[in-house]
Amino acid sequence: MIGVVVIGRNEGERLARCLATVIPAKAGTQFQTGTQFSLVYVDSGSKDGSVALARGRGAEVVELDAASPFTAARARNAGFAFLTGQHPGLRYVQFLDGDCELAAGWLDKARKFLNENPRIAVVCGRLREKHPERTVYNLLCDIEWDAPQGAARTCGGIAMMRVDALVAVRGWRSDLVAGEEPELCARLRAAGWRIWRLDAEMAAHDAAMSCFGQWWRRTLRAGYAFAQNAALHGAPPERLGVRESRSAWFWGFALPLTVVVTIPWLGAWALLLLAAYPLQVVRLALRGENWWRALFLVLGKFPELAGQIRFRLERHPHLIEYK
Repeated sequence: MIGVVVIGRNEGERLARCLATVIPAKAGTQFQTGTQFSLVYVDSGSKDGSVALARGRGAEVVELDAASPFTAARARNAGFAFLTGQHPGLRYVQFLDGDCELAAGWLDKARKFLNENPRIAVVCGRLREKHPERTVYNLLCDIEWDAPQGAARTCGGIAMMRVDALVAVRGWRSDLVAGEEPELCARLRAAGWRIWRLDAEMAAHDAAMSCFGQWWRRTLRAGYAFAQNAALHGAPPERLGVRESRSAWFWGFALPLTVVVTIPWLGAWALLLLAAYPLQVVRLALRGENWWRALFLVLGKFPELAGQIRFRLERHPHLIEYK
């Protein structure tokens, strides 16, 4: 049997489409090519009727107490605890966000791969953006997720995981508001487990990003995650988040500060240092990056820096949402 944990917060129709790709047409039937499964939806304080919608579709529902901060990691842990409590012999759990639609056949492919590879703790596949043609921000998501197949250092939040491996490392860190996936993978790899990415369709994601502000908040969250993971696993040999954090501080802070400080001595000539930004865009593009992605990778150093600063100043972390 496979457990499926769907997490969400105010996903509305996206959640309805998500559940339609998971729940069989008739309760009690088997999924896809005979795989039995159990589903739970974990809600983080939705105000849009998501809980009623999930129950109406036949899903078990866990509602998180608003007295504690909501995080994706906390929701996944709650769903995992519910399923393993209901089914003590459960071997695998598929995690899925409420804005994603599961690809047909993925559960069977992932289950088979884990059956054949006992040292693999996590298996993921190709996550695609549902509407990359609508905005450049959606396109950037689709490019970001086109990662190489084979052994991987990290996975995203959409993946199938081995129950005993997740239990062995005590699950997700519920207090992390961002970057919980690479943090979990770092602990799994330290415990001798491996992460693998298959050349197979896994799910379609609906980022629904239509404006610059959404992209800024999402990239700020990435900067926050880099700083957080560097604080937790920045020491050798892992060095998680260290390179990304240093890059944000250099491009977002050190270089602009250098320009400002040298203006009294160099005058307008100091502004020539700003040519480093377009030159970096060209360098990334010539190395194979999509031109849009190259541009936004450089521009993204500023919201990433904002995320780094927020991590250092924030006393009571809370969700960083872009929808």
